[in-house]
Amino acid sequence: MTIAQQIKWDFETNGSLVIKDKNGKEIYREASYGYWTKQEYDSNGYCIYSGDSKGDWVKEEWDSEGNEIYLENSRGVIKDNRPKPCENKEIVIDGEKFKLVKV
Repeated sequence: MTIAQQIKWDFETNGSLVIKDKNGKEIYREASYGYWTKQEYDSNGYCIYSGDSKGDWVKEEWDSEGNEIYLENSRGVIKDNRPKPCENKEIVIDGEKFKLVKV
C-alpha cells in the first residue's frame, strides 16, 4: 500500500502527493497512477539514495567538496572513486620520504 493510499490522498483535488524534509528537499512524490519516488540526503544536502516503485534505485556518496566519489545502481553499474586507505600517504624509510600510489 502506498502512502497516498494509506492517508486516502485525493489526487483530483490535491494533485500529486509531495513530501519534503525540514530543509525543503523533496523526499517523496507519488502520482495518481501509483508511481512513486523517494530520496534521501546527507547532512550536506547531497542526494545519497533515490528509488522508485519500479524497483530502480541509485546510491551515491560525495566528498566534502561536492564531488561524487561513489555510485551504484540497480542495473549493476558501480563507479568507485573513494579514497583508498593507503593512497597518497607518505612513509619515511631511512630518512627518505616516499608517496604511496595505487598500482
